[in-house]
Amino acid sequence: MKEKKELLLANLRNIPDFPIPGVQFKDVTTLFKNPECLQLLSDMMYEMYKDKGITKVVGIESRGFIMGPILATRLNAGFVPIRKPGKLPADTIEESYSKEYGTDSVQMHKDALTEEDVVLLHDDLLATGGTMVAACKLVEKLNPKKVYVNFIIELSDLKGKELFDKDVDVESILVI
Repeated sequence: MKEKKELLLANLRNIPDFPIPGVQFKDVTTLFKNPECLQLLSDMMYEMYKDKGITKVVGIESRGFIMGPILATRLNAGFVPIRKPGKLPADTIEESYSKEYGTDSVQMHKDALTEEDVVLLHDDLLATGGTMVAACKLVEKLNPKKVYVNFIIELSDLKGKELFDKDVDVESILVI
């Protein structure tokens, strides 16, 4: 497992001062363009969730739209997008949040989930946690049976994981 994580870290691109000065952006697109890394991410996430009864994978715009459908296909689950306001065509629900460099909102279709669903929320990066906590609140408005949260990368120094309720299982492939 250590060698696999080292391969992922070696292929991760760091971009200083993006999107604003002082932010060290972790660019996962370099993991996606490498077929070995992409397969490894898919395999690792599948192994984490294959026995959890996941019925829907919910991906956060935009990088959650890459691994989310891949994982949904492997888990024989549906895929649901969470998007920025004004991007979804049917009736939506919304949750607003603060993030490290501004405020924003996320939306999901009102009919995206049912009370029978077991949901895996996925995004590429956990930093301060604002986006995913808002997404988690959005999903919980539709009362699914269980919610799991997954990231490719967790920036542990920013302590975003601490914002989640204790009953939410939060896992990351890489903790740096």
